[in-house]
Amino acid sequence: MTARTEDIKAWLDTVTIDPAVHALRPDYRALVVVAEGLIPGPSDEVSERLLVAAEESARAALAGAAPEDHPHLAAWRETFRAFGAKPQRTRPSAEALLRRAETGLPRVDRLTDIYNAVSVAHVLPLGGEDLDHYQGPARLVRATGEEPFETTAGGEAAVEHCPPGEVVWRDDAGVTCRRWNWRQCTRTRLTLATTRAVFILDALGPLGDAQLTAAGEALVAGLLESSPGAVTASRVVTCP
Repeated sequence: MTARTEDIKAWLDTVTIDPAVHALRPDYRALVVVAEGLIPGPSDEVSERLLVAAEESARAALAGAAPEDHPHLAAWRETFRAFGAKPQRTRPSAEALLRRAETGLPRVDRLTDIYNAVSVAHVLPLGGEDLDHYQGPARLVRATGEEPFETTAGGEAAVEHCPPGEVVWRDDAGVTCRRWNWRQCTRTRLTLATTRAVFILDALGPLGDAQLTAAGEALVAGLLESSPGAVTASRVVTCP
């Protein structure tokens, strides 16, 4: 498949954050990275090395402290509470991963492993989705309650509807990620056939712009090492 750098840059320009989200967290920034020409597949030596390094980094950074005491994760817990979520039950994604670092992060597939490693090493929520399954632009909004969210329940396909006011990522077809960065839908999840993907790195005030940039650079480096010849584009999206 020929990489279409102009196409992914054009798509990046359509990503938006709704003013209602800005009212909730004016300090929020999203670093959106799009990659094309990726080589999907099971976990490999590159993803394993990155995960092991992330596990070691997490142990050193936490030094026995609880993940939720980290300033950036504490800010995310506060944000979840602000739109009605209970972080003890539905944790910000980076906190959920950091809680597993001591005993070992999950090994899923090479693309998921890479972004999980960056999330843990840089202590920020980070999700990846299949761009070919998107319909229209990505936008961060507060749900109306009408948007469908495709998921699984009891091993079967199911459709849920978010409570009004929940912060969600969505496209023209429905919700792509619930509770800002808690759970992705099944429609756009990465698979062993994914060659074009979008990655969203979430930052609040305690994580500085330089740290956000460093996390994005680490993600791109991992993707390019795993998929030589891939092309990437990125953009920092802020509230209007």
